[in-house]
Amino acid sequence: MPSPPRDLPAWALAAAALRAGQPAALLCVVRSAGSSPGRQGFKMVVTAAETAGSIGGGIMEHKWVELARQRLRAGDFAPLLRPQVHRREAPADRSGMMCSGEQEVLLWPLRPADLPAVAAIEHTLGALGRGAFELSAAAGLRVLTEVPNTFYRYQPGPGWRYCEQLGFRDQLTIVGGGHVSRALARVAAALEFEITVLDDRPDLPTLAANDAAHHRHVLSSYEALAAAVPPGPHRYVVVMTVGYRTDAVALRQLLDRDYAYLGVMGSAAKVAELRRVLLAEGFAAAVLERLRGPIGVPIHSRTPEEIAVSVAAELIAVRNAAVV
Repeated sequence: MPSPPRDLPAWALAAAALRAGQPAALLCVVRSAGSSPGRQGFKMVVTAAETAGSIGGGIMEHKWVELARQRLRAGDFAPLLRPQVHRREAPADRSGMMCSGEQEVLLWPLRPADLPAVAAIEHTLGALGRGAFELSAAAGLRVLTEVPNTFYRYQPGPGWRYCEQLGFRDQLTIVGGGHVSRALARVAAALEFEITVLDDRPDLPTLAANDAAHHRHVLSSYEALAAAVPPGPHRYVVVMTVGYRTDAVALRQLLDRDYAYLGVMGSAAKVAELRRVLLAEGFAAAVLERLRGPIGVPIHSRTPEEIAVSVAAELIAVRNAAVV
């Protein structure tokens, strides 16, 4: 089964607790900087007996879980917003961790009145839908009718507001459904990508068996690829079709579009020939320079699984460089 969005278990626990009339609290990292173990958007839900999710782990998370449970036992429904500084020498708000960086954590005790919003968030995440929610000092927890442009948005201060899109931020499209594609989908499924696999072969066994992908589609031809792979700052595209000719067809559809990552699998000789041919066809040198290939970090990969790990490592490097 494809991996659900990271936050689904936390919201599912919150919904189950509220439906059962049990108290629960939401912990959410609304801001992070530097080498913080908890990144913006990390969250967990705490009940008297269970937790789901994470705000960064370690002694800091343990303290927040205990604080949440203390407040739940006391019936304290006041939200708490507090910085956490991960440096031993910090004069205040020390987290107990020494990894440097900072994060700001919101403790939001969930009330019975929050159940409709929590249930709607759980349903949207489970259905791989799109949406957004907002937490604010003024209006509490609510599901938004319009999805904002940015995935996370935090407004600090007395009238603080935190807004977040629902679902996967990062989209991975794998063009080609062979053995390496299946291995890459398995690895990327643990890395918070929504995975789509495309191929032009209707009876391909490895495509049918790719149960790690969230979406699998058979195209009439790679000539139709542009419509199936829209551009975007959070879309990563890996081309690994059955061979050189179909790789070239796919790349002709994609090269002039803006993606977070566009790469093609193959030997250095094959990729060099692709670049030469596409340059001769009129594609700009600057466009071809953005094409990554041969893809993957150099770990002397041989098996599909090793290639998948090397490509996934490159995707992580590109994504994290964009975040820093």
